[in-house]
Amino acid sequence: MNTHPSPRIDYFEFNVSDIPRARTFYANAFGWTFTDFGPHYCEFFDGRLRGGLTTQGSRNPGGPLIVLHTVSLEETINRIEKAGGKISRPTFEFPGGRRFHFTDLDGYELGVWSAH
Repeated sequence: MNTHPSPRIDYFEFNVSDIPRARTFYANAFGWTFTDFGPHYCEFFDGRLRGGLTTQGSRNPGGPLIVLHTVSLEETINRIEKAGGKISRPTFEFPGGRRFHFTDLDGYELGVWSAH
């Protein structure tokens, strides 16, 4: 018996301008691993969820907000900035934790949260 809800978020893709540059950013910022599927597509894995990096579409930085979880917001901010990302919304409190937003090298905005 399948205990997972259906449908559920299973995979997402970023249309990027440069796959090696995006790989380097996400590897340095979050330690993601990658599998190449030709010159225009690369799959990433964060240890739990898979997604893709592709150059075969238009970049859409205003797409849905993807929110990542971390144990240490401050350490994650430092890693993102060292990898070349920009903090777009400083850390703020919300019921259940704290969160900030950043943009990657192609302008995608993502969020990162941590429990109190």
